[in-house]
Amino acid sequence: MIGAPGAGKGTQAGLIAEQFGIAHIASGDLLRRHITEGTTTGRTVEGYVNKGELVPDAIIMDMLRKPVMAASEAGGYVLDGFPRTVEQAEAAYRTAGSLGVGVQIAIHLDVPEDELIRRMLARARGADDTEDVIRHRINVYEQKTRPLLDYYAQRELLIQVNGARPVSEVTWSIVVQLQRAFKRPPALDQMQLTADRAVA
Repeated sequence: MIGAPGAGKGTQAGLIAEQFGIAHIASGDLLRRHITEGTTTGRTVEGYVNKGELVPDAIIMDMLRKPVMAASEAGGYVLDGFPRTVEQAEAAYRTAGSLGVGVQIAIHLDVPEDELIRRMLARARGADDTEDVIRHRINVYEQKTRPLLDYYAQRELLIQVNGARPVSEVTWSIVVQLQRAFKRPPALDQMQLTADRAVA
């Protein structure tokens, strides 16, 4: 699931995972859980998170390995929050490919910048959630993450969705395109992905 901050990645990933009966794996949630539970991984990444720095790729991939393997064996997964760069995607491709759990489809939630800013200001929780900070986060996304679109368009299947619409309409658009990709009938109540289907 690819999208700028405020695009609705977490919301849509959760809804799609529920609709298809597969796991929603959010790297940010996993990091916070490890920190809260004081695991070895949590103690390792806490310093990076507290400083607002990116956690090293190797740590993220090691953290994701077990959840991804388990979810793949159980029927599939939606990956939210990783990868964030082409370098991460390439590293993940090498690892996931050897394990047989690679990404099959990438979904891009396309939302205009003014709408992203409006959404993020509406849900702002702290002093750091200013318009300048939000614009900076969007700029970082444009520079670091947007190149993933070309990467996935060339390597796997990339689904483009207008993420500025109401939540239910965005979900419907994603579902219809996923069904088409997997050659499933369009009725929502008939949806069930076959084993090892993965969405990122």
